[in-house]
Amino acid sequence: MFFIISNDKELRADGRAYNELRPIKIEAGVLKRADGSAYLEVGGNKILASVYGPRESYIRRLLKPNTGVIRVRYNMAPFSVDDRKRPGPDRRSSEISKITADALRPALMLENYPRSMIDIYIEVIEAEGGTRCAGITAASVALVDAGVPMKDIVVGCAAGKVYDEIVLDLSEKEDKEGQADVPIAMMPRTGEITLLQSDGNLTEEEFAKAIDLAMEGCRKVNELQKEALMKKYSIE
Repeated sequence: MFFIISNDKELRADGRAYNELRPIKIEAGVLKRADGSAYLEVGGNKILASVYGPRESYIRRLLKPNTGVIRVRYNMAPFSVDDRKRPGPDRRSSEISKITADALRPALMLENYPRSMIDIYIEVIEAEGGTRCAGITAASVALVDAGVPMKDIVVGCAAGKVYDEIVLDLSEKEDKEGQADVPIAMMPRTGEITLLQSDGNLTEEEFAKAIDLAMEGCRKVNELQKEALMKKYSIE
């Protein structure tokens, strides 16, 4: 049974309402040797993001005379999941690395750093569903911490369909048992969506509802991003 009736309200198996996020913790500037860094917890997810750069590109084939280049490396630790994961990159991590770079790029003012590169490392220490969105959220905070000029902070969140209901921020169990998943990334100030994926079967109405719900979730997470940055840089 997916929904539980409590005080005349339908709750999900973990006690959340359909539009409720998992508990979130964000901390900026957690690594001394990185130019920028962030630590994020979303439910059972624990993710560390670090940024190095902008710096002069030492790889000739990546040099662009009029703009900078970003590279993203998303990696799941072998102990991050129940079944030990083989160390090193795989097809899934390579795909998420690429879509994360694509999601972040529109927010970055790379034209200010010609012939330069920015390296972003996302390490998933513990995984519990929704790591690509959590990684984007953490990486964006790390970029701000590094002082990289941005048009807006990018934030990721997902909605999905579970037992014929559209819900926000799927847990690992919901992701496995669900019928569809719609992860997005957006710039909250303008509402511009920089990542949109859909996996599963949704009607046109359900798809629109999932996007609206995910955007609502992004705005909530964005407030926590700003709070984490203000906490680090506030003058007492």
